[in-house]
Amino acid sequence: MAPHVHILTLFPEFFEGPFTVSLLGKAIDGGLLKVECHDIRAYATDRHRSVDDTPYGGGSGMVMRADVVVSALEDLPDEDVHRIHLTPSGAVLTQEHLKRWASLPSIALVCGRYEGIDARVGEHFVDEEISLGDFVLSGGEAAALTIVEGLSRFIPGVLGNHESLGEESFQSGLLEYPHFTRPRDFRGHEVPEILRSGDHKKIADWRHEMALQRTRRVRPDLLADKDVTPMDSDSAEPSSRIDD
Repeated sequence: MAPHVHILTLFPEFFEGPFTVSLLGKAIDGGLLKVECHDIRAYATDRHRSVDDTPYGGGSGMVMRADVVVSALEDLPDEDVHRIHLTPSGAVLTQEHLKRWASLPSIALVCGRYEGIDARVGEHFVDEEISLGDFVLSGGEAAALTIVEGLSRFIPGVLGNHESLGEESFQSGLLEYPHFTRPRDFRGHEVPEILRSGDHKKIADWRHEMALQRTRRVRPDLLADKDVTPMDSDSAEPSSRIDD
């Protein structure tokens, strides 16, 4: 059964273009993934269709109302939908999150706006709170799009070559090794000779070493508490060192 992703948002029009292009658009058109947007404002009860109010305790900005958001959540047609609140205060998104969600029959992505959603929603009416990282966006829509794009790659049939998923960044706990294609020489910068050697064992070792070097340099936090073994020193070529 194709996973069903519900997006709860004040701006359904945000998603009109991205879900029609590239692999994601093909996955949706082909029935491998179902995405449905729900307008939170449709669940407002007053004549002004108000979805927010001033914060208790004072302070700047407005807060999205719990009653409106929860009404939208409870009106979803799927049973046992897994509910995810997208907020800078949540746990940081990882590949493991995406892989797990891709295996579920139904998930709901709740997009906040303004100063955020009443905290009672996160505490009592969702299953997880997730952040893209240590920064703040104007709303959760960009995060929802990122999540749908990311989890779709774990759905069989979405990628042309599903085996390539195993070599991507974070799958092995490391950043991905660098890739090269023609031309062989571009403005004096040559493709590393080892990649042209045809020796698959040496190429695999080199790629592992480059992934390890890049991770150590750019994301050393990923190596914490990991036993990562570099390749033999006599397999490395000094000229093959890749700098970003």
